[in-house]
Amino acid sequence: MSAHSVRLRRIRDRILAGGIGAYPTEGVYGLGCDPLNEHALQRLIALKGRGTEKGLIVIAADPAQLDELVEWPDDPDARDAILGSWPGPVTWVMPAAPGLPPLLTGGRDTIAVRVTAHPPVIDLCCAAAMPLVSTSANLSGRPACRRPWQVQRLFGPRLDWRLPGPLGGQRGPSEIREAGTGRVLRPGAGPV
Repeated sequence: MSAHSVRLRRIRDRILAGGIGAYPTEGVYGLGCDPLNEHALQRLIALKGRGTEKGLIVIAADPAQLDELVEWPDDPDARDAILGSWPGPVTWVMPAAPGLPPLLTGGRDTIAVRVTAHPPVIDLCCAAAMPLVSTSANLSGRPACRRPWQVQRLFGPRLDWRLPGPLGGQRGPSEIREAGTGRVLRPGAGPV
């Protein structure tokens, strides 16, 4: 077994135990945890100093990992627009499946989700056998970390795990779009 596989196994065990950690995404370092673990969500929100009404983004290795979290659109054009943008740095705000933690959705009936093309995140979601929360590694309202040392300086021992690796080819956080209308809610930073 490779060192990378061993590391991913350890991280998976920490995620399943409610741990929160940092990992490289397409454009910035992200903080993540099990999206259905309310204690982990509380810790993550407190760590960032983020309001509970904002909700969190969930990132997945493939669309099937999102089936328990979203209500897929019945409209084939809307579904094609979503699936056609993935894998990639486009986050979609979609109707949430019933019963999700309010900390995850911000108390709304929608959830923000993305299927990544970034290999370290794919490996992480596959190892954990679940999608993961993906919120920028920053204090709320501050710039997101783009370097491992920034993550260490800002969060240090308060993280339970870290996945090393390079960022993807984006300059910043992902674009966010509204399912159904396709309206851009937050423009993406674009390629480096």
